[in-house]
Amino acid sequence: MSDNSLIAKIDGLKSKFKSLQEQIADPSLMNDMKKYVQLNKEYKELEPILEAGDKYKKMAEDYDSAKEILQVEKDEELRKMAKEELAMLEEEMPKMEEKIKLLLIPADPQDAKNAIVEIRGGTGGDEASIFAGDLFRMYAKYAEKRGWKLEITSQSEGAAGGYKEIIFKIKGEGVYGILKYESGVHRVQRVPQTETQGRVHTSAASVAVLPEADEFDVELNEKDIRKDTFCSSGPGGQSVNTTYSAIRLTHIPTGLVVQCQDEKSQLKNYDKALQELRTRLYNLEYEKYLNEISAKRKTMVSTGDRSAKIRTYNYPQSRVTDHRINWTTYNLPVFMDGEIQEVIDQLQIAENAERLKESA
Repeated sequence: MSDNSLIAKIDGLKSKFKSLQEQIADPSLMNDMKKYVQLNKEYKELEPILEAGDKYKKMAEDYDSAKEILQVEKDEELRKMAKEELAMLEEEMPKMEEKIKLLLIPADPQDAKNAIVEIRGGTGGDEASIFAGDLFRMYAKYAEKRGWKLEITSQSEGAAGGYKEIIFKIKGEGVYGILKYESGVHRVQRVPQTETQGRVHTSAASVAVLPEADEFDVELNEKDIRKDTFCSSGPGGQSVNTTYSAIRLTHIPTGLVVQCQDEKSQLKNYDKALQELRTRLYNLEYEKYLNEISAKRKTMVSTGDRSAKIRTYNYPQSRVTDHRINWTTYNLPVFMDGEIQEVIDQLQIAENAERLKESA
């Protein structure tokens, strides 16, 4: 019943785990922080695999013991208990095997990172900006339910409400690995607030979710960055303050430009802008990887393909449809209130099936 090849793989990883423990315990490793961070990451990734492996080995031992009882035991009560245990293990062991096989597939190293999220109003004018605001509220509510921290980096408000563009960071455990499925075009079908005839219009907003770069992911040379300061402004160009606290950074070699005006402190805005610049430089490389896997996996959209329509929000029918996995719910108000976990779970299940297929 047990998969001996799986047990052999788990046993092979135990020596690697022990070696990592010894390396991390070496005080001299603190002189190389980049290596220390990497080894710690590998160590944490191996822990759940070995934990699941130990549970599986215990199941295999219990299975063999129950079979032996059925072969040699005459006591009917003990035989009945052994049969019940065998039935339970025959149901549970394949599930544990699937779990271990998934854990053995190398995870996307970005999944554990925080996320930088951009929402931009697309086709539809004022209504697209309003919808971009609705999406931001949806993600803010979801982040709140998960206990994550949300920080706005920059925003450009729409004339009739919502946002022409809003960029924010979400901090928490494994944020990018959960929110990465939200990248793409979100389409809304409803009667706009500005519509007097009661006709249903279609508008859209694009969402891009990027993994936040760690300090060790990108080395930035200060000589390559031009810093400009300006006054923060609110909707309609109204001055929020008279000090030059807003920051604009230009990365001269690539031409990338980022800005932050969310904080009153110039220093805090600079730190946020620098972090975003590091993330965008990092994602220039990461985009190559995303382009590769998005061609194989229907659950993922490459950062270079923001035109890919992933989801439709139909207000007259109270319907939300994710086109990648043909998932639909008819509870749109609740969904827009941040209850998006079910579709994320279904997307993760679909991606896991695709990853298992790739590994096979």
